[in-house]
Parts: sequence; C-alpha cells; structure tokens
Amino acid sequence: MVSTTSQISGPFPGLPTPERAGRLRDTLLAADFTADGLLDLLGAPAYAALARSETVPALRATRDGSPLETLVRLFLLQRSVPAGRAAAALPLEEALADGWLVRAAGADGEEVAAAVDVRPYGGPDGQDWFIVSDLGCAVGGAGGIGKKDEGVVLGVGGASTTLAGITVRTPVASALDVGTGSGIQALHAALHATRLTATDLNPRALGFTRLTLALSGVHEATLLEGSLFEPVDGETFDLIVSNPPFVISPGARLTYRDGGMGGDDLCRTLVQQSGARLNDGGYAQFLANWQHVEGEQWQDRLRSWVPRGCDAWIVQREVQDITQYAELWLRDSGDHREDPEAYALRYEGWLDEFEARGTKAVGFGWITLRRSAAVEAGEAEPSIVIEEWPHPVEQPLGDVVDAHFARQDYLRTHDDAALLADAFRLAPEVVQEQVGLPGAEDPEHVVLRQNRGMRRATRVDHVGAGFAGVCDGTLSAGRILDAIGQLTGEDPVMLRDRTPQAIRLLVEEGFLEPARA
Repeated sequence: MVSTTSQISGPFPGLPTPERAGRLRDTLLAADFTADGLLDLLGAPAYAALARSETVPALRATRDGSPLETLVRLFLLQRSVPAGRAAAALPLEEALADGWLVRAAGADGEEVAAAVDVRPYGGPDGQDWFIVSDLGCAVGGAGGIGKKDEGVVLGVGGASTTLAGITVRTPVASALDVGTGSGIQALHAALHATRLTATDLNPRALGFTRLTLALSGVHEATLLEGSLFEPVDGETFDLIVSNPPFVISPGARLTYRDGGMGGDDLCRTLVQQSGARLNDGGYAQFLANWQHVEGEQWQDRLRSWVPRGCDAWIVQREVQDITQYAELWLRDSGDHREDPEAYALRYEGWLDEFEARGTKAVGFGWITLRRSAAVEAGEAEPSIVIEEWPHPVEQPLGDVVDAHFARQDYLRTHDDAALLADAFRLAPEVVQEQVGLPGAEDPEHVVLRQNRGMRRATRVDHVGAGFAGVCDGTLSAGRILDAIGQLTGEDPVMLRDRTPQAIRLLVEEGFLEPARA
C-alpha cells in the first residue's frame, strides 16, 4: 500500500478546476438538471432504466435538443452533441478549458463530448447535489463496471447509498471519510461536520471528491492522499465512515475494489485501527466483506476485529458461496466478455485462492463501532452485537443505529431490580399481530412487529403481549406484572422472577423504550 501523504491543493491535472464550479452549478440548476428534473423529463420507466444503465429509453426522450436534454445526452448517456447545442446548455468555452468537455469530430461538424460523468443526486433534505466520476462508472446495471483501469473513480451505487443511510447524522466537530472515491460520503458528512477530512490512496479520487463538493455547493474538505489512516496519523475524529475496496479477490488487481491486501485483511485492518482514531462517543461505520472459513464461526472472526474500548453492532446482510462471489466480480470487471479460456483461468484463480484460505463463502454487511471511555477503562463490559439480518429494512437508519447503542448503555447499567422499577413505552412503529385458525377463541401466538427501521418481528406469550400493550410510560414494569398476575391468577413473584429477560430482549431490539430515555 502507498504510504506517501500529500495534501491536494490547486488545479488537479487532467480534471476541471473547481473555481468555475459555481457558475456551472447555476447553469445545471437553471436547466433543471436535477433528480426531479430528470424524472419529469424522462418519465418513470426511462428514469428507472437509466439507473440500470439501459440508455435507449432515455435517448428516445432527449431528441428535441433542449438544454436539459443536451445535458442528459452529454453527462448521463455519454453521447457527443453539436457544439452549438452544448453552447446553449452551458458555458462551453469554460467547460472545454476546465476539462468538463472535450472536442470531438461529428458527421455534421464540430461536436463536443463529456470528459467526466456528472450525475444529479438528491440530498436527504431535497438538496440538489452532483456526483462527479469517471465516464461509464456511475455504478448501475447488471453488466458491472467493465473497467480494469487502476485509477478509475466510481460514482454512486447501492453500497454507497446504503452506507449513507446507516450513518449516524448527529452534529459533530470532526468527520473522516476513508477511501472517499467520488466523495459521496464526504458530501453527506459536510452537512453535519464542522471539520471534514477525506482520504484516498488514488489522487484522482481526491480530485473528483473536490469537484463533487464544489459542484454541490457544500463547504470544502481537507483532502489527503495515502493508505487507510496514514494521512491522519495522530488525529482523532467524532465520525469515521468508509465504503472501502472490500472485494476479496486473488492478486488484488483493481485498487478501486480490491484494496491491495489479501483476503479480508483490508476490512479487518480498517476496523481494528479505527478505534484509536475515535473520540469518546464517536462512531466508525463501514461496509465490509468477510470470509466464512472452514472450522470457524463467522461471528467469532468478526468479534476478533472489534478494537479495544469500543462497542460494536455488526449486521450480516448477505452471504454468497465462493462460485457466486467469483462470478459476480468477474462480470463486474468485464472478464466474462473476454476470451473464454482467459475467463476460465481467472475463475480458477479465484477458486484456488479461496481453497488455499479455507474460504467456503463470503459475507457482506455493516459494521458500526462506538468508542466508549467506560469500556476503555474497564468500567463496563463492551456491547458486541453480531447478527444476521437479510430481511428488508427501511432507510435511513442512522437514528436507529444511534438508538441501538443508547439502549445498550441503558441495559448494562440496569440490573433486574432497576428494570422492574422503570417504566417503558411501546415504540410508536410497533403493531401487534394475532396468529391462529379462523374462528378460534384464542390466537395460537402473538407477534410484535416494527413497521419502520429494521422491521423486526418477535413472538411473545400472553404475558409479553399484555405487558407490551399497557406500556405507556406511566406504570413501572413491576406494577404491570403485578396487575397481570392478579388478572391471570399467576404468582406475581414468579412473574417478576422470569420476565426481566424477556423485557431486556424487547428493549434491546427496540420494541420497548425506557420512558425516561
């Protein structure tokens, strides 16, 4: 891995400078080159097809040559247009001088073509943002990126938006985006971080990040070149985010996705080193891949990654066997479109690598760490929750993540007696479902279900259902159990003895909230 560290300043060779980005932004907005404007122009079917990298419907919808249609053809469809049409859509000479556009020969005279992908992106509160990346790298469609260039800079994909959605968005003094790429995580962090730093091993990525921030009209970031935390050695932050090059592949051929380390070492190193870079109460949030190795529980592997002094919540969202995984990333780089023998040899290489490491499958998911001074000092046991959750969730989940750790703090500071003395409220998104045969006098079982966030469901007995149903924050848990005992004829002492564990589970999973929280 490269260890050289340098701060990016001034013009970035081969890419447009940010000085005129304000004028270009005004031009794009005036033409309604925004997420909403694209939907109005293209219509829902063509807009959805464009997200899949299918361009024919959008080409049919942009034949008339309005400024918006010209911008769509240039930056989203990567088609050259007559210079006159381009001049009517944006400041042509400035765009050529700064490198947004290049001249191209056309059948009917001089034409211009885009040099970078500029893609409208809607911010969380309706902001009109723009993500700048390499042409053809906006991340979409079933065919993958099809790129093998070492310094390629990707745009926004599903992984990018997932990380942006799960990130805790409380105001912070300092935030760090490790491996910033085109700058999407830095762009989100700029809304709630006073001081923003972004790093990347690829200097071109820092140039694209600078352009993304400038064209989106947010405050500048400190951009540093280097590997992982080397550029910020000795510094600490309130928030660290990273969508790293997590792909596990033989030879780590492509820096933008493989990261230059073997197996899942890059993700492990990133997670383990992040603890010392966090301020007390600070969050580090990552997407990651991890190996499922013969003779080892994947949960134990990830537990060993958690740095000292940190709580952790790790969610495995998907698992692929090694053949599925190899095929996915061979398609992504376009290897499946090359010589069949070369493809077979590369496929063999992936399987050989996995076999040598004892890898039987690869997991994908989210890792969130929170620095805790109490855990660091040994005053509290770390809360490490590792779970598999392949079910649908409702983004954004930043508040859900923050609330998860607040509940862990509550539970480890309340023994059973304190739990029974406290009052609880049923979370507002929770509903109760009764399951049983039609016409039956009593349900077979009762399910509590969350309609938002993680969308969990849990089965409860009649005591649990009755308890949850009257939790409105006014009566203590112990008094509610006493009342249930009187109604059902059960011994209240026995209820108080056996129910706290069930209450803990309902609180831990977010069905119940402490009334004083």
